[in-house]
Amino acid sequence: MARRQTDDDTRAESRRILDRVGQESENSMLHRMRRHVAAGDVERSDPIELWGTRIGRFIAMAVLIALILWLIFYVFGG
Repeated sequence: MARRQTDDDTRAESRRILDRVGQESENSMLHRMRRHVAAGDVERSDPIELWGTRIGRFIAMAVLIALILWLIFYVFGG
């Protein structure tokens, strides 16, 4: 009987660990994407380069979303 409780405890702890790792990786990915679009990797001393990079990345993201939507509508005959 004690062996059964140990297995259940181990499974519960494993699930907690996997849930925490999943949340951390999801948050990290969202943080990296937000930082990339906001031009967090560009030197801040040149405001024109900073805003040009932000605008360019935003336009690229908008075009990507538009292409994905167009592809979905094209494939499904919408």
